[in-house]
Amino acid sequence: MDLLKRIPMIAGNPHVITGRKDGGHLTDLEKPWRRIRKEAGLEDVRIHDLRHSFASDALELGEDLIMIGKLLGHRDLKSTARYAHLKKEPIQRAVKGIDLKISSALAATKLQS
Repeated sequence: MDLLKRIPMIAGNPHVITGRKDGGHLTDLEKPWRRIRKEAGLEDVRIHDLRHSFASDALELGEDLIMIGKLLGHRDLKSTARYAHLKKEPIQRAVKGIDLKISSALAATKLQS
C-alpha cells in the first residue's frame, strides 16, 4: 500500500496507474508490475492473482457471488466461483459455530432426559 500511496495522482485522471495520454490508463501493465513486485518482494505474484484475492476477500466480507461477479465483470457465476475461494479462517469459524450449536443441542437433550 505504501508503494501505491507514492504514485503521483494526476488531477482529473481517476486511474491509479496512469498512462501517457491525458486521462488515460496503461494498457500494458507488465513492465510497471515487475517493478512493483520487485520493490514489494512479491516476485511470484501475478496481476491475475489480485483478482482472486479481491474475490476471496469480498466473499469473506459477506458479499454474494452475484455481486462479486458484477464487480469482476463476469457474466457467468461459474467464473466467479473459480475466483472466490474461502480462506481457512472463515471455514474454521463456521465449523466451531456449528460444533457449538450441535453440542448445545445435545447438552440440552441430556438435561431433559
